[in-house]
Amino acid sequence: MCLAVPAEIISLGPPARVRIEGNVRECFLDLVPDARIGDYVLLHAGMAIQVLDPEEAEETLELLEEAYGDLYPEDPRCNPEGLSRPEAGPENAGGPETAT
Repeated sequence: MCLAVPAEIISLGPPARVRIEGNVRECFLDLVPDARIGDYVLLHAGMAIQVLDPEEAEETLELLEEAYGDLYPEDPRCNPEGLSRPEAGPENAGGPETAT
């Protein structure tokens, strides 16, 4: 079974950087050329495959957490840069470098 998860774009690349449940990953935006920082995309195998409505992204993340628990626990393998998991909010919209 394949699974794609919503991710928020925090910087454009290539590769772009996205935040999933507070963890930062790299991805490619080739299939969604109009995507911008702050957009939510559906991420599958390192590729953004669709731009999502923010409400749809949040609802999907809530359903995934309900079904599977924390998708990305605080684990160096899920967050190789060792960044702290910032709380969602406008003060962290600039990307991981603003996380404390």
